[in-house]
Amino acid sequence: MASFRFVSLFLLSYLLLFSSLSSSSSSAARVSASASQKVSLDFYYETLCPYCSNFIVNYLVNIFKTGLITIIDLKLVPYGNAKIGSNNTITCQHGPYECLLNTIEACAIKVWPDLNKHFTFINCVERLVFEGKYIEWESCFDKTGLDSKPITDCYNSGYGKELELQYAAETNALQPPHTYVPWVVVDGQPLYDDYKSFESYVCKAYKGTAVPTACKGLLLKIIPKEKSNPVQ
Repeated sequence: MASFRFVSLFLLSYLLLFSSLSSSSSSAARVSASASQKVSLDFYYETLCPYCSNFIVNYLVNIFKTGLITIIDLKLVPYGNAKIGSNNTITCQHGPYECLLNTIEACAIKVWPDLNKHFTFINCVERLVFEGKYIEWESCFDKTGLDSKPITDCYNSGYGKELELQYAAETNALQPPHTYVPWVVVDGQPLYDDYKSFESYVCKAYKGTAVPTACKGLLLKIIPKEKSNPVQ
């Protein structure tokens, strides 16, 4: 009975998150900034990086809860510090399982272009990473109610690897180059070690009139580039 109650609460938490994301989208339709006014927020990461999973489940998720997503154009790039070898082989920093999950999350972004859907799934997977249970990642299909078939098809067909090679090219072309992950970029400017303050940078960069309540009271604390230290 206790086990059943725990599972029920766990499923409820994800239903509430999905509801929160959907609610934010509805609000966005009413008060969102125009596409040209939105602030770009690009997140370059790798799936088994503990700092990255922490950022996703404890920081990035908040933009959906506070409504800040209404002024953000969010892009997730799951590649990180991987390397391309001969014959386009990919070697990931945290081993083969990270390569698998990088590709799974790349497939999720492609298969479900709706941000609400792919972020909900990725947040679920990264929550398991954060808790040290990443081998249970397939449970996220049931937890989120999303169909597993298009993801497995994407992975097994080799299309997922093509997506990863595209992300590799995008990551390697960054200027200035990324030197570690998490690598958070707001309107083309990397935040270095101050990435957890990304909401303040987003609010400062926003030039529109529909300013979210979440921006009020945020203090901007900038760490100069020369004082930043690699995270991962």
